[in-house]
Amino acid sequence: MRFLTEDESERAMNLFEEASERHRISKSCLKNWVVDAFRERRALALTLNDTKTAVNRLHRIINILVGIVIIIIWLLILGIATTKFLLVISSQLLLVVFVFGNSCKNLFEAVIFVFVNHPFDVGDRCEIDGVQMVVEEMNILTTVFLRFDNQKIVYPNSLLGNKPIANYYRSPDMQEIVDFFVHIATPTEKITALKQRILSYVDNKKDLWYPSPRIAFREMCGLNSMKITIWATHKMNHHNMGERFVRRGQLLEEIGKSCRETDIEYRLYPLNINVKSLPPAAAPIISDRMPMSWNNQQRNA
Repeated sequence: MRFLTEDESERAMNLFEEASERHRISKSCLKNWVVDAFRERRALALTLNDTKTAVNRLHRIINILVGIVIIIIWLLILGIATTKFLLVISSQLLLVVFVFGNSCKNLFEAVIFVFVNHPFDVGDRCEIDGVQMVVEEMNILTTVFLRFDNQKIVYPNSLLGNKPIANYYRSPDMQEIVDFFVHIATPTEKITALKQRILSYVDNKKDLWYPSPRIAFREMCGLNSMKITIWATHKMNHHNMGERFVRRGQLLEEIGKSCRETDIEYRLYPLNINVKSLPPAAAPIISDRMPMSWNNQQRNA
């Protein structure tokens, strides 16, 4: 507030994790903020570089096509190209289309995908065919992804144009769904106290969660347990998956702590076990011919 107004100071403090709660900016918060800013700027620089490279390659292809068209028009104007010559050229073009027709189709679809659809940029976390990957490099014909185990996967852009792509980076603030079970005989007072603890925990984490998460009974599992679901909304999307799991883990720890402090537990009903009469076990036969020491050992056992 020495340099900013009160509103500007609050907005500035909200940029740092847990700064508004602690009323100070720690060294770790500042380091995380700088690292995140560096990653965003680096991803933007890589996106611009890949886009520039793709545009330059597309410009070369267009120059070649325009050059061919200009040569044909120039030959027609000068009268050098006759009907017989054009017939020969057209037959050769048909041969080229037959050989490279599929490649030209893939090139056209890739150009439409990269420059028109453009569903992601370098650095975006995407989900394709149920697998989460980060965009590593974009070209005209292919896109390189980095999987969660750091394995690079190359997808043709013509194939990606026909696949549904989920982009976490371009998504708004996303929800976190947590399910847990309680015994059906748990008193209502304990469940109410558990809800209040969870609500107060989320409300106190203003820089991490939106206030007032939804908590409701989801369903009954048989006659011995109830399923409770929490819908909490992050103040971020799931692009940073590591931070998401850290926040989720802290929420789960708070739920477990609250259950222990309110004496809420999950247990099964006692089961009836019916034991039928079994035939008597056959007694071991001890021969008289066995040594006396062995018989004594059997009696002692």
